[in-house]
Amino acid sequence: MYAASLVTALVVGMSPVGMSPIPAPLPTVACPAELPANTTCHGGQDSTGAFYSIAIPSNWNGTLVLHAHGGPDLGAPTQDRSVGDLTRWSVMVREGYAWAGSSYRRGGYGTRMAVRDTENVRQLFTSAFGEPDVTILHGQSWGGNIAAKAAELHDYDGVLLTNGVLAGGSRGYDYRVDLRVVYQYYCANHPRPSEPQYPLWTGLRKDSTMTGSGLRARLQECTGIESPSQLRTPLQQRNLSDILAVTKLPERTLSSHLSFATFTFRDIVHNRLGGRNPFGNRGVQYAGSHDDAALNRGVERFQADPSAVRDLSYDSDLTGRVTEPVLTMHAVNDPTAFVEHESAYRASVAGDNLVQTFTTESEHSALSDSGYASAISALSTWVRTGQRPTPASVAESCSAFDRTYATGCFFDPRFTPGSYDSRVYPRPGGTHWPALTWSQAAAWSHIPGVGITG
Repeated sequence: MYAASLVTALVVGMSPVGMSPIPAPLPTVACPAELPANTTCHGGQDSTGAFYSIAIPSNWNGTLVLHAHGGPDLGAPTQDRSVGDLTRWSVMVREGYAWAGSSYRRGGYGTRMAVRDTENVRQLFTSAFGEPDVTILHGQSWGGNIAAKAAELHDYDGVLLTNGVLAGGSRGYDYRVDLRVVYQYYCANHPRPSEPQYPLWTGLRKDSTMTGSGLRARLQECTGIESPSQLRTPLQQRNLSDILAVTKLPERTLSSHLSFATFTFRDIVHNRLGGRNPFGNRGVQYAGSHDDAALNRGVERFQADPSAVRDLSYDSDLTGRVTEPVLTMHAVNDPTAFVEHESAYRASVAGDNLVQTFTTESEHSALSDSGYASAISALSTWVRTGQRPTPASVAESCSAFDRTYATGCFFDPRFTPGSYDSRVYPRPGGTHWPALTWSQAAAWSHIPGVGITG
């Protein structure tokens, strides 16, 4: 009813009753081929420099899905980023939801920056098309951290978090800190002894010209990871086996984790924290190698700067203060954002407004369309009727959607993840900033200079 009245008002050039006059229309662009026919798409760049994409199907059900993407990307924002996200989650539009997403105004880390840019595209949508009946915020990967933080700062009707990085920045990357130091202990080529030295918590020296391909070449040199196992030298195989055993990382994503611990760490430290160190590994006892005693004696150790931990925590750690329904979906075998992130989030959220579901999938960046359709439908019903779903009810609903999408149903309603510390080495001795409370976050927001810069 609401969508139909809105379309009528637009056709006759009037504002819907009770709304402000509609500003100049948003540019219309071609829709990705994956979207249903008769979908209207809009795209452009907002006043901050972020690119946005919006899609409204002809059978719009009155609900807007507001998307927060993962990463962070380190390059300059592009329109392709938001179009690619729209394409990847075109199932939302095929299910009758309007969709809007931002590229964010710049590359690099900054959870609260991304929250602001996600809100900006929401305001663009509302200004052009009116207030949706329902707004659901969807965050994927790092976007899960963004969406969970946004839900603490702004009002939405519901929140969907898929394969989310939900342990927050101050401890959500500890396993990559561990990788950075363990890798260097075994490989000693990042940096090489002949190159300028720097503390490993910086990821990479600020003026380095190393590229992703250059980093992969060093990983191959040390471990032979790109070669068949029978072509690796005994030392390469032992290095690879030790690194994987100690860090508990999957071989297939080792390169991407090392890239994050190199280039994204450099961005966090040099570009966002003014050269201060938010990471620490003092007191961590690494295990699983062929010689743990030697590893623990020889691995580089460092203590975090409390002010850097405070600022990273303020930017991205989660207080759990959410009042809207929140549904999460996480692959049990996610090789990038481990499923134990869900345990960290569950520990922060009080009350009954969090339902967590798990699938037996093994990918991070995209899950089954049938699963996404089931999750968004269950959350929408919860928002509109107050009927709280269960992991079992979400799983049971999937088969109906799979008749349309035929991508498989993989929900496991019996699964419970282990604790976060069961997967990631805990930091003894107070490396982390104390748990961020809502009152602390509110107080810090008034202190000049607190938080991530840029």
